[in-house]
Amino acid sequence: MKKLLSAGLGVLLTMTLVVAGASCAQKDTLTVLHAGSLSVPFEAAAGEFEKIHSSVDVEREPAGSRTTIRKVTELGKLADVIGSADYVAIEQLMFPDFTEWYIIFASNEMVIAYIDESKYSDEINKDNWHQILTREGVEYGHSDPDADPCGYRTLLVWQLAEQYYGVPGLYNRLVAGCPRKNIRSKSVELIALLQSGELDYAFEYRSIALQHSLRFVELPPQINLADIQYQDFYATAEVEVAGSEPGSTQTQIGQPILYAITIPKNAPRTDLGIAFLKFLLGSEGQAIMEENGQSPIVPALTNDLQKLPLELRSYAIEKR
Repeated sequence: MKKLLSAGLGVLLTMTLVVAGASCAQKDTLTVLHAGSLSVPFEAAAGEFEKIHSSVDVEREPAGSRTTIRKVTELGKLADVIGSADYVAIEQLMFPDFTEWYIIFASNEMVIAYIDESKYSDEINKDNWHQILTREGVEYGHSDPDADPCGYRTLLVWQLAEQYYGVPGLYNRLVAGCPRKNIRSKSVELIALLQSGELDYAFEYRSIALQHSLRFVELPPQINLADIQYQDFYATAEVEVAGSEPGSTQTQIGQPILYAITIPKNAPRTDLGIAFLKFLLGSEGQAIMEENGQSPIVPALTNDLQKLPLELRSYAIEKR
């Protein structure tokens, strides 16, 4: 009987230690929802962050920026960090109920991506791309303007191109030549269509083209949405996209491409969100963004310094 009791106590003690050990090993979760075009740099940033914070697992979920935000604002998904390819999307869809601040931390530019096998790949350049794309049999695509900033930025580029090249009706011709089958929810999904030959050209961010070793046409600064010198000209273009309420619309005006990040008011782990932003805005995070073709903005910019968490105020200045 004593032997059985001793054995039973031994098993119980072992089970207790196992359960305790498993409990101690359980990690905290940091949930990051972000733009598809942030997938590569945020994967790298998450990996480095986990090395520093060994008790944390970073769970990332990419999508078009406006889709990403609507997961929180309309579908009730909880997130600790939101990374958007356009700070305006945060203003339009999250203010004031879900957040009242953002930090602009990186920039980008629009390009036309293609591969060696794309039709007329040996001819296309920054001066004739609109003539190449409108040739018979050429397939080109972009992301969904209602879901992804890269989509409405493509349309803004087309409007600016009509003015810049002096070709009346160019915008409508480009719209008509891009059927629904050539449009995807986020720009990174177009890469597979390029590689399979279903598309000859795709409007992408420069960072995406670099990260995936694609060839690309660098557009003139007057239309690539990257040069603050031309922000007044960019502002002459505008498109309508789906608004925050069903059936409503919002106007997107041309402006330089600026990425932003925020922490929702209902974030489960605001502390981890702040820690991740501090890493991203620090020297290591800046280096990761630079390595992946998205120039960091230093110092970062914010809409309202007083609304930032105290721990983040030293990383940003208010934008004018």
